[in-house]
Amino acid sequence: MSQRSQEPPRCVRDVMTRPVISVHPDASLVEAAQLMRAQDIGEVMVAHDGELLGVLTDRDITLRAVAEGVDPLAVTCHTVCTADPVTIGPDEEVATAAAALMRRHAVRRLPVVEAGRPLGVIRLSDVPEPTPGRGPEPP
Repeated sequence: MSQRSQEPPRCVRDVMTRPVISVHPDASLVEAAQLMRAQDIGEVMVAHDGELLGVLTDRDITLRAVAEGVDPLAVTCHTVCTADPVTIGPDEEVATAAAALMRRHAVRRLPVVEAGRPLGVIRLSDVPEPTPGRGPEPP
């Protein structure tokens, strides 16, 4: 019986969720919400011609639109999304770079982007918890 190391994944690309689920900037909030429900996800990327413009979460729809009393059929995704979101590259380390970015910017999701194009998303639940009493391993 071989003993394999149970090392956590090191690169973002190893744990990110694919494919990217995206909407056009002019899509209505209802369209985005229906897509989220169909895909069982809490966010969609807002993209045009393959380039990431923003991230729209179920919370954005609730707080920035519904709670404000706006018509979700008349408001576009680009109007409500978080424009120019914090992103991470696919070759960044999960345990250090992703965790640090999420803490620093108080976000639970990071679009994974390469050359301006979204490749996937990494969620806080994808980031392994640090081992107690053990800091990050040296590079």
